[in-house]
Amino acid sequence: MRPFNEKLAADLLKAGKQEFMTHGFLGANMRNIASAAKVTTGALYRYYSDKEALFIELVDEPARVFADRYRERQMSFAAQPLESQLKRMPEITDRESDWMMAYLYDHFDAFKLIACCSAGTRYAYYIDTLIEIESEAGRQLIARMSEAGFPAQDMDDGLIHILSGTLFNGMFETIQHDMPREKAMEYMNSLRDFYSAGWFKVLGLSGD
Repeated sequence: MRPFNEKLAADLLKAGKQEFMTHGFLGANMRNIASAAKVTTGALYRYYSDKEALFIELVDEPARVFADRYRERQMSFAAQPLESQLKRMPEITDRESDWMMAYLYDHFDAFKLIACCSAGTRYAYYIDTLIEIESEAGRQLIARMSEAGFPAQDMDDGLIHILSGTLFNGMFETIQHDMPREKAMEYMNSLRDFYSAGWFKVLGLSGD
């Protein structure tokens, strides 16, 4: 069992976060983190075996909760009758974007690290994971509409992926550019309207 001192643990996380924010994961140095926390490198290594373990500690829980919650909500939506899905799409889109942006900004530093500093870690493609969840939901909806005889546009996986990326790349742009929370929410409202209108168009829906 590793030793645990609550203040030291907090100091190490603070120093690690600053080092990653400044230099990115690849450029971060454990000696710099130890120096910033005013401990020896030995003391740091007793808490974290390497810098990846420290990075994981900073981002893993928010990243996992966000992705899992989004996946669960998409699965719940997909389980509804098609008529209900189509009728409730505008409402669902509004509600989903609201909680997603709120969660991102409630855990801003973790998602800033993921968006800007994660090259070299397993989180480097985190946004792609979210895009794939969205893409799969889109593929399933289009397939169900096609089976039901709706005149939805025939879309291949590449186009669905690009459209899905519009949502999450735009969403994380607000984090990457340190946009204030209220401004980010305003931008997200516009992005949501743009994104929804595009999907309604290609799916042959009115969006009303």
